[in-house]
Amino acid sequence: MSEGSEGIALKLNDLLTKAGLESLDPAVALHFQDYLSLLIRWNARVNLTAIRDQDGILSRHFVESIGCARALPAGIATLLDFGSGAGFPGIPIALCRPEISVTLAESQGKKAAFLQEAVRVLGISATVHSGRAETLSSQFDCVTLRAVDQMQQALKTGAMLVSTGGWLAAMTTRAEMLNIQTSAGQTFQWELVTPLPGSDERVLALGRQGIRLPV
Repeated sequence: MSEGSEGIALKLNDLLTKAGLESLDPAVALHFQDYLSLLIRWNARVNLTAIRDQDGILSRHFVESIGCARALPAGIATLLDFGSGAGFPGIPIALCRPEISVTLAESQGKKAAFLQEAVRVLGISATVHSGRAETLSSQFDCVTLRAVDQMQQALKTGAMLVSTGGWLAAMTTRAEMLNIQTSAGQTFQWELVTPLPGSDERVLALGRQGIRLPV
């Protein structure tokens, strides 16, 4: 274990504590260090995320995604991270909630290649779907969406991939809540809205899928 990795792990846990979240187990925190190193290295040649500096990734991406992972209800066995990009929040969920089998769906080839490498390096229980999420034939206990292009259409597609009784988890802003609920459709009951760390406006909106009506 290098001094640098220890420093990053400590820094991440300090940020979590300041955000009112429980600190990570040391071994899990070191996995986030490996994830950070990989992300910064790939980001130098592939546009994975607009936030490229170490502090920004830790405070914006990692802490918020860990907050999401912690807020997801118990009992989720399968989860789809829709339009995973650089792996947020899917990879942090896989690291923090190892009981969940995570699928990372990403249609852009270079980003999907990064996700494959991240899964290999981190040794997490996750599968990469290199293609559009709507081509998946299975449904999931939970579908997460964060910073997805064409969010309203993505929500409509994502909603169809949620199993009955499952969850749609949208990382969004309070101002977008009505659009989120409308796009997901009337079969969802929005039961929880949890503030995300780092912003007064950012929230995790959790909608639960009811019994599907016949068409």
